[in-house]
Amino acid sequence: MNYSTLKKTVALSLATAFAVAANAQETPTSSSAKTFGGKKQYRTWTLGLNGGVSVPAVITGGTNDFGDNVGFGEYKLGGYYGLALRKQFGHVFGLELNGYRGHVNHIDKAPSPGTLAPGFGNPGVYYKSAQTQVQYDVNLSGYFNLATIDFLNRTNAVNFYGKVGYGLIAYNPELYTGDNLDGANKSNKGNYGSAGDNNDYIRQAYIPVGVGVKFKLSDRIALDLGYDAKFIDADNFDGVYAKGNSKDKFSVMRAGLEFSLGSKSKADLNWVNPVAMMYDELKDPTLRQEVEALKGRVTNVEQAVEDLKKDSDGDGVADHLDKCPNTPAGAKVDGSGCELDTDGDGVPDWKDKCPLEKGTAELNGCPAMGTATMAGVNNIQFEYNSSVLRTSSYTALDKVSSTLRADKNAGLQLDGHASAEGTDAYNMQLSLDRANAVKTYLVNSGVDAKKIATKGYGETRPIASNTTEEGRVANRRVEFRTK
Repeated sequence: MNYSTLKKTVALSLATAFAVAANAQETPTSSSAKTFGGKKQYRTWTLGLNGGVSVPAVITGGTNDFGDNVGFGEYKLGGYYGLALRKQFGHVFGLELNGYRGHVNHIDKAPSPGTLAPGFGNPGVYYKSAQTQVQYDVNLSGYFNLATIDFLNRTNAVNFYGKVGYGLIAYNPELYTGDNLDGANKSNKGNYGSAGDNNDYIRQAYIPVGVGVKFKLSDRIALDLGYDAKFIDADNFDGVYAKGNSKDKFSVMRAGLEFSLGSKSKADLNWVNPVAMMYDELKDPTLRQEVEALKGRVTNVEQAVEDLKKDSDGDGVADHLDKCPNTPAGAKVDGSGCELDTDGDGVPDWKDKCPLEKGTAELNGCPAMGTATMAGVNNIQFEYNSSVLRTSSYTALDKVSSTLRADKNAGLQLDGHASAEGTDAYNMQLSLDRANAVKTYLVNSGVDAKKIATKGYGETRPIASNTTEEGRVANRRVEFRTK
């Protein structure tokens, strides 16, 4: 076979493959495979049969011991054939075991005297061509689906791929004195290896690198067109050492058929179109019904959550936990939503002017006076916003001091009060400061401090109206109560 015939054969094969692939992609194969359903839903094993031609060169360039004087298309083509078994682990990646036999022809180069391989020929004999017989060529390669030109179609029908691996090759080069595999020949078969081994073939490791394109002809069969470059870890593939320490290499251009193995009910993982699968899943009426049902359940859950959060009376306790659902706005409540009553007097804290002391509803939660103001002692009056004693109060205070010092059992409570100006909290503190001012005076006059208690009531116990100045003046006071 010459190079021109090869080109015509390849061109015809490509045209036929494209036509068949174009027709194949119009009738997609039905499958129950799901996008994330795992490898078990696919066929993942393939078996390939292929044959082709070999040349002692690679498309990446470089020199060879033979062939420097001819163009790439003028090589005398050799024959090469083999099998390929592949396990696909995903749409992109698989592992492929390849086995080949064949021969490679080398022509049109006369090596210099003394550069022939050991044991070959006689000094002064020039060998112008060689044929290397390959007993076996096996390799394990990583296989990669690189791209497709029809990914947007319903099914893939054309895939481009690449592969690289590691292999072992056994070969025997036969040398010829003629430049076209003619003339006297010389073979070293039976003499390879160490002394006494008498091996028929040389064995060497090599690196295979390949690219190709596949056309899906049917659900089971694909046309495979490929190119493999083989880089041998030796310089004796052609039987001579004309280039010193250079490594030999050769190429194989092949065509063949690949058969998908496994259950017919499963799709071939090599031809999966994930975009089309996802589209079909989303378009599936059953899935749409499930999605709509899920939306309904989500809506119900959201509504249930909103119902659980509902707080009609705004007291911070959700209705489903609120045991007192109609508490007034602003009322302080406990964890069950009922009004707080810290002192347990029946007056809720938000109404109770004395929340830490039991009182009555009539006095807004404050206790009633235990006894009347001391007989013969007037209330001590204060200026607006002041807790400083007036000098006019000293006479009454001295009288109280004398009484307390004379009676060892006598006790006194000083109740401070304020008018309605200012905030409740401020007035409560101001009333207590006024009571403490009176206590300080009495203690300094010789009264035992233990006999005197103080209490501030703020503006909660007016004795006159706070709407007039006269009433407000009367309410700025300290009262004396015996204990």
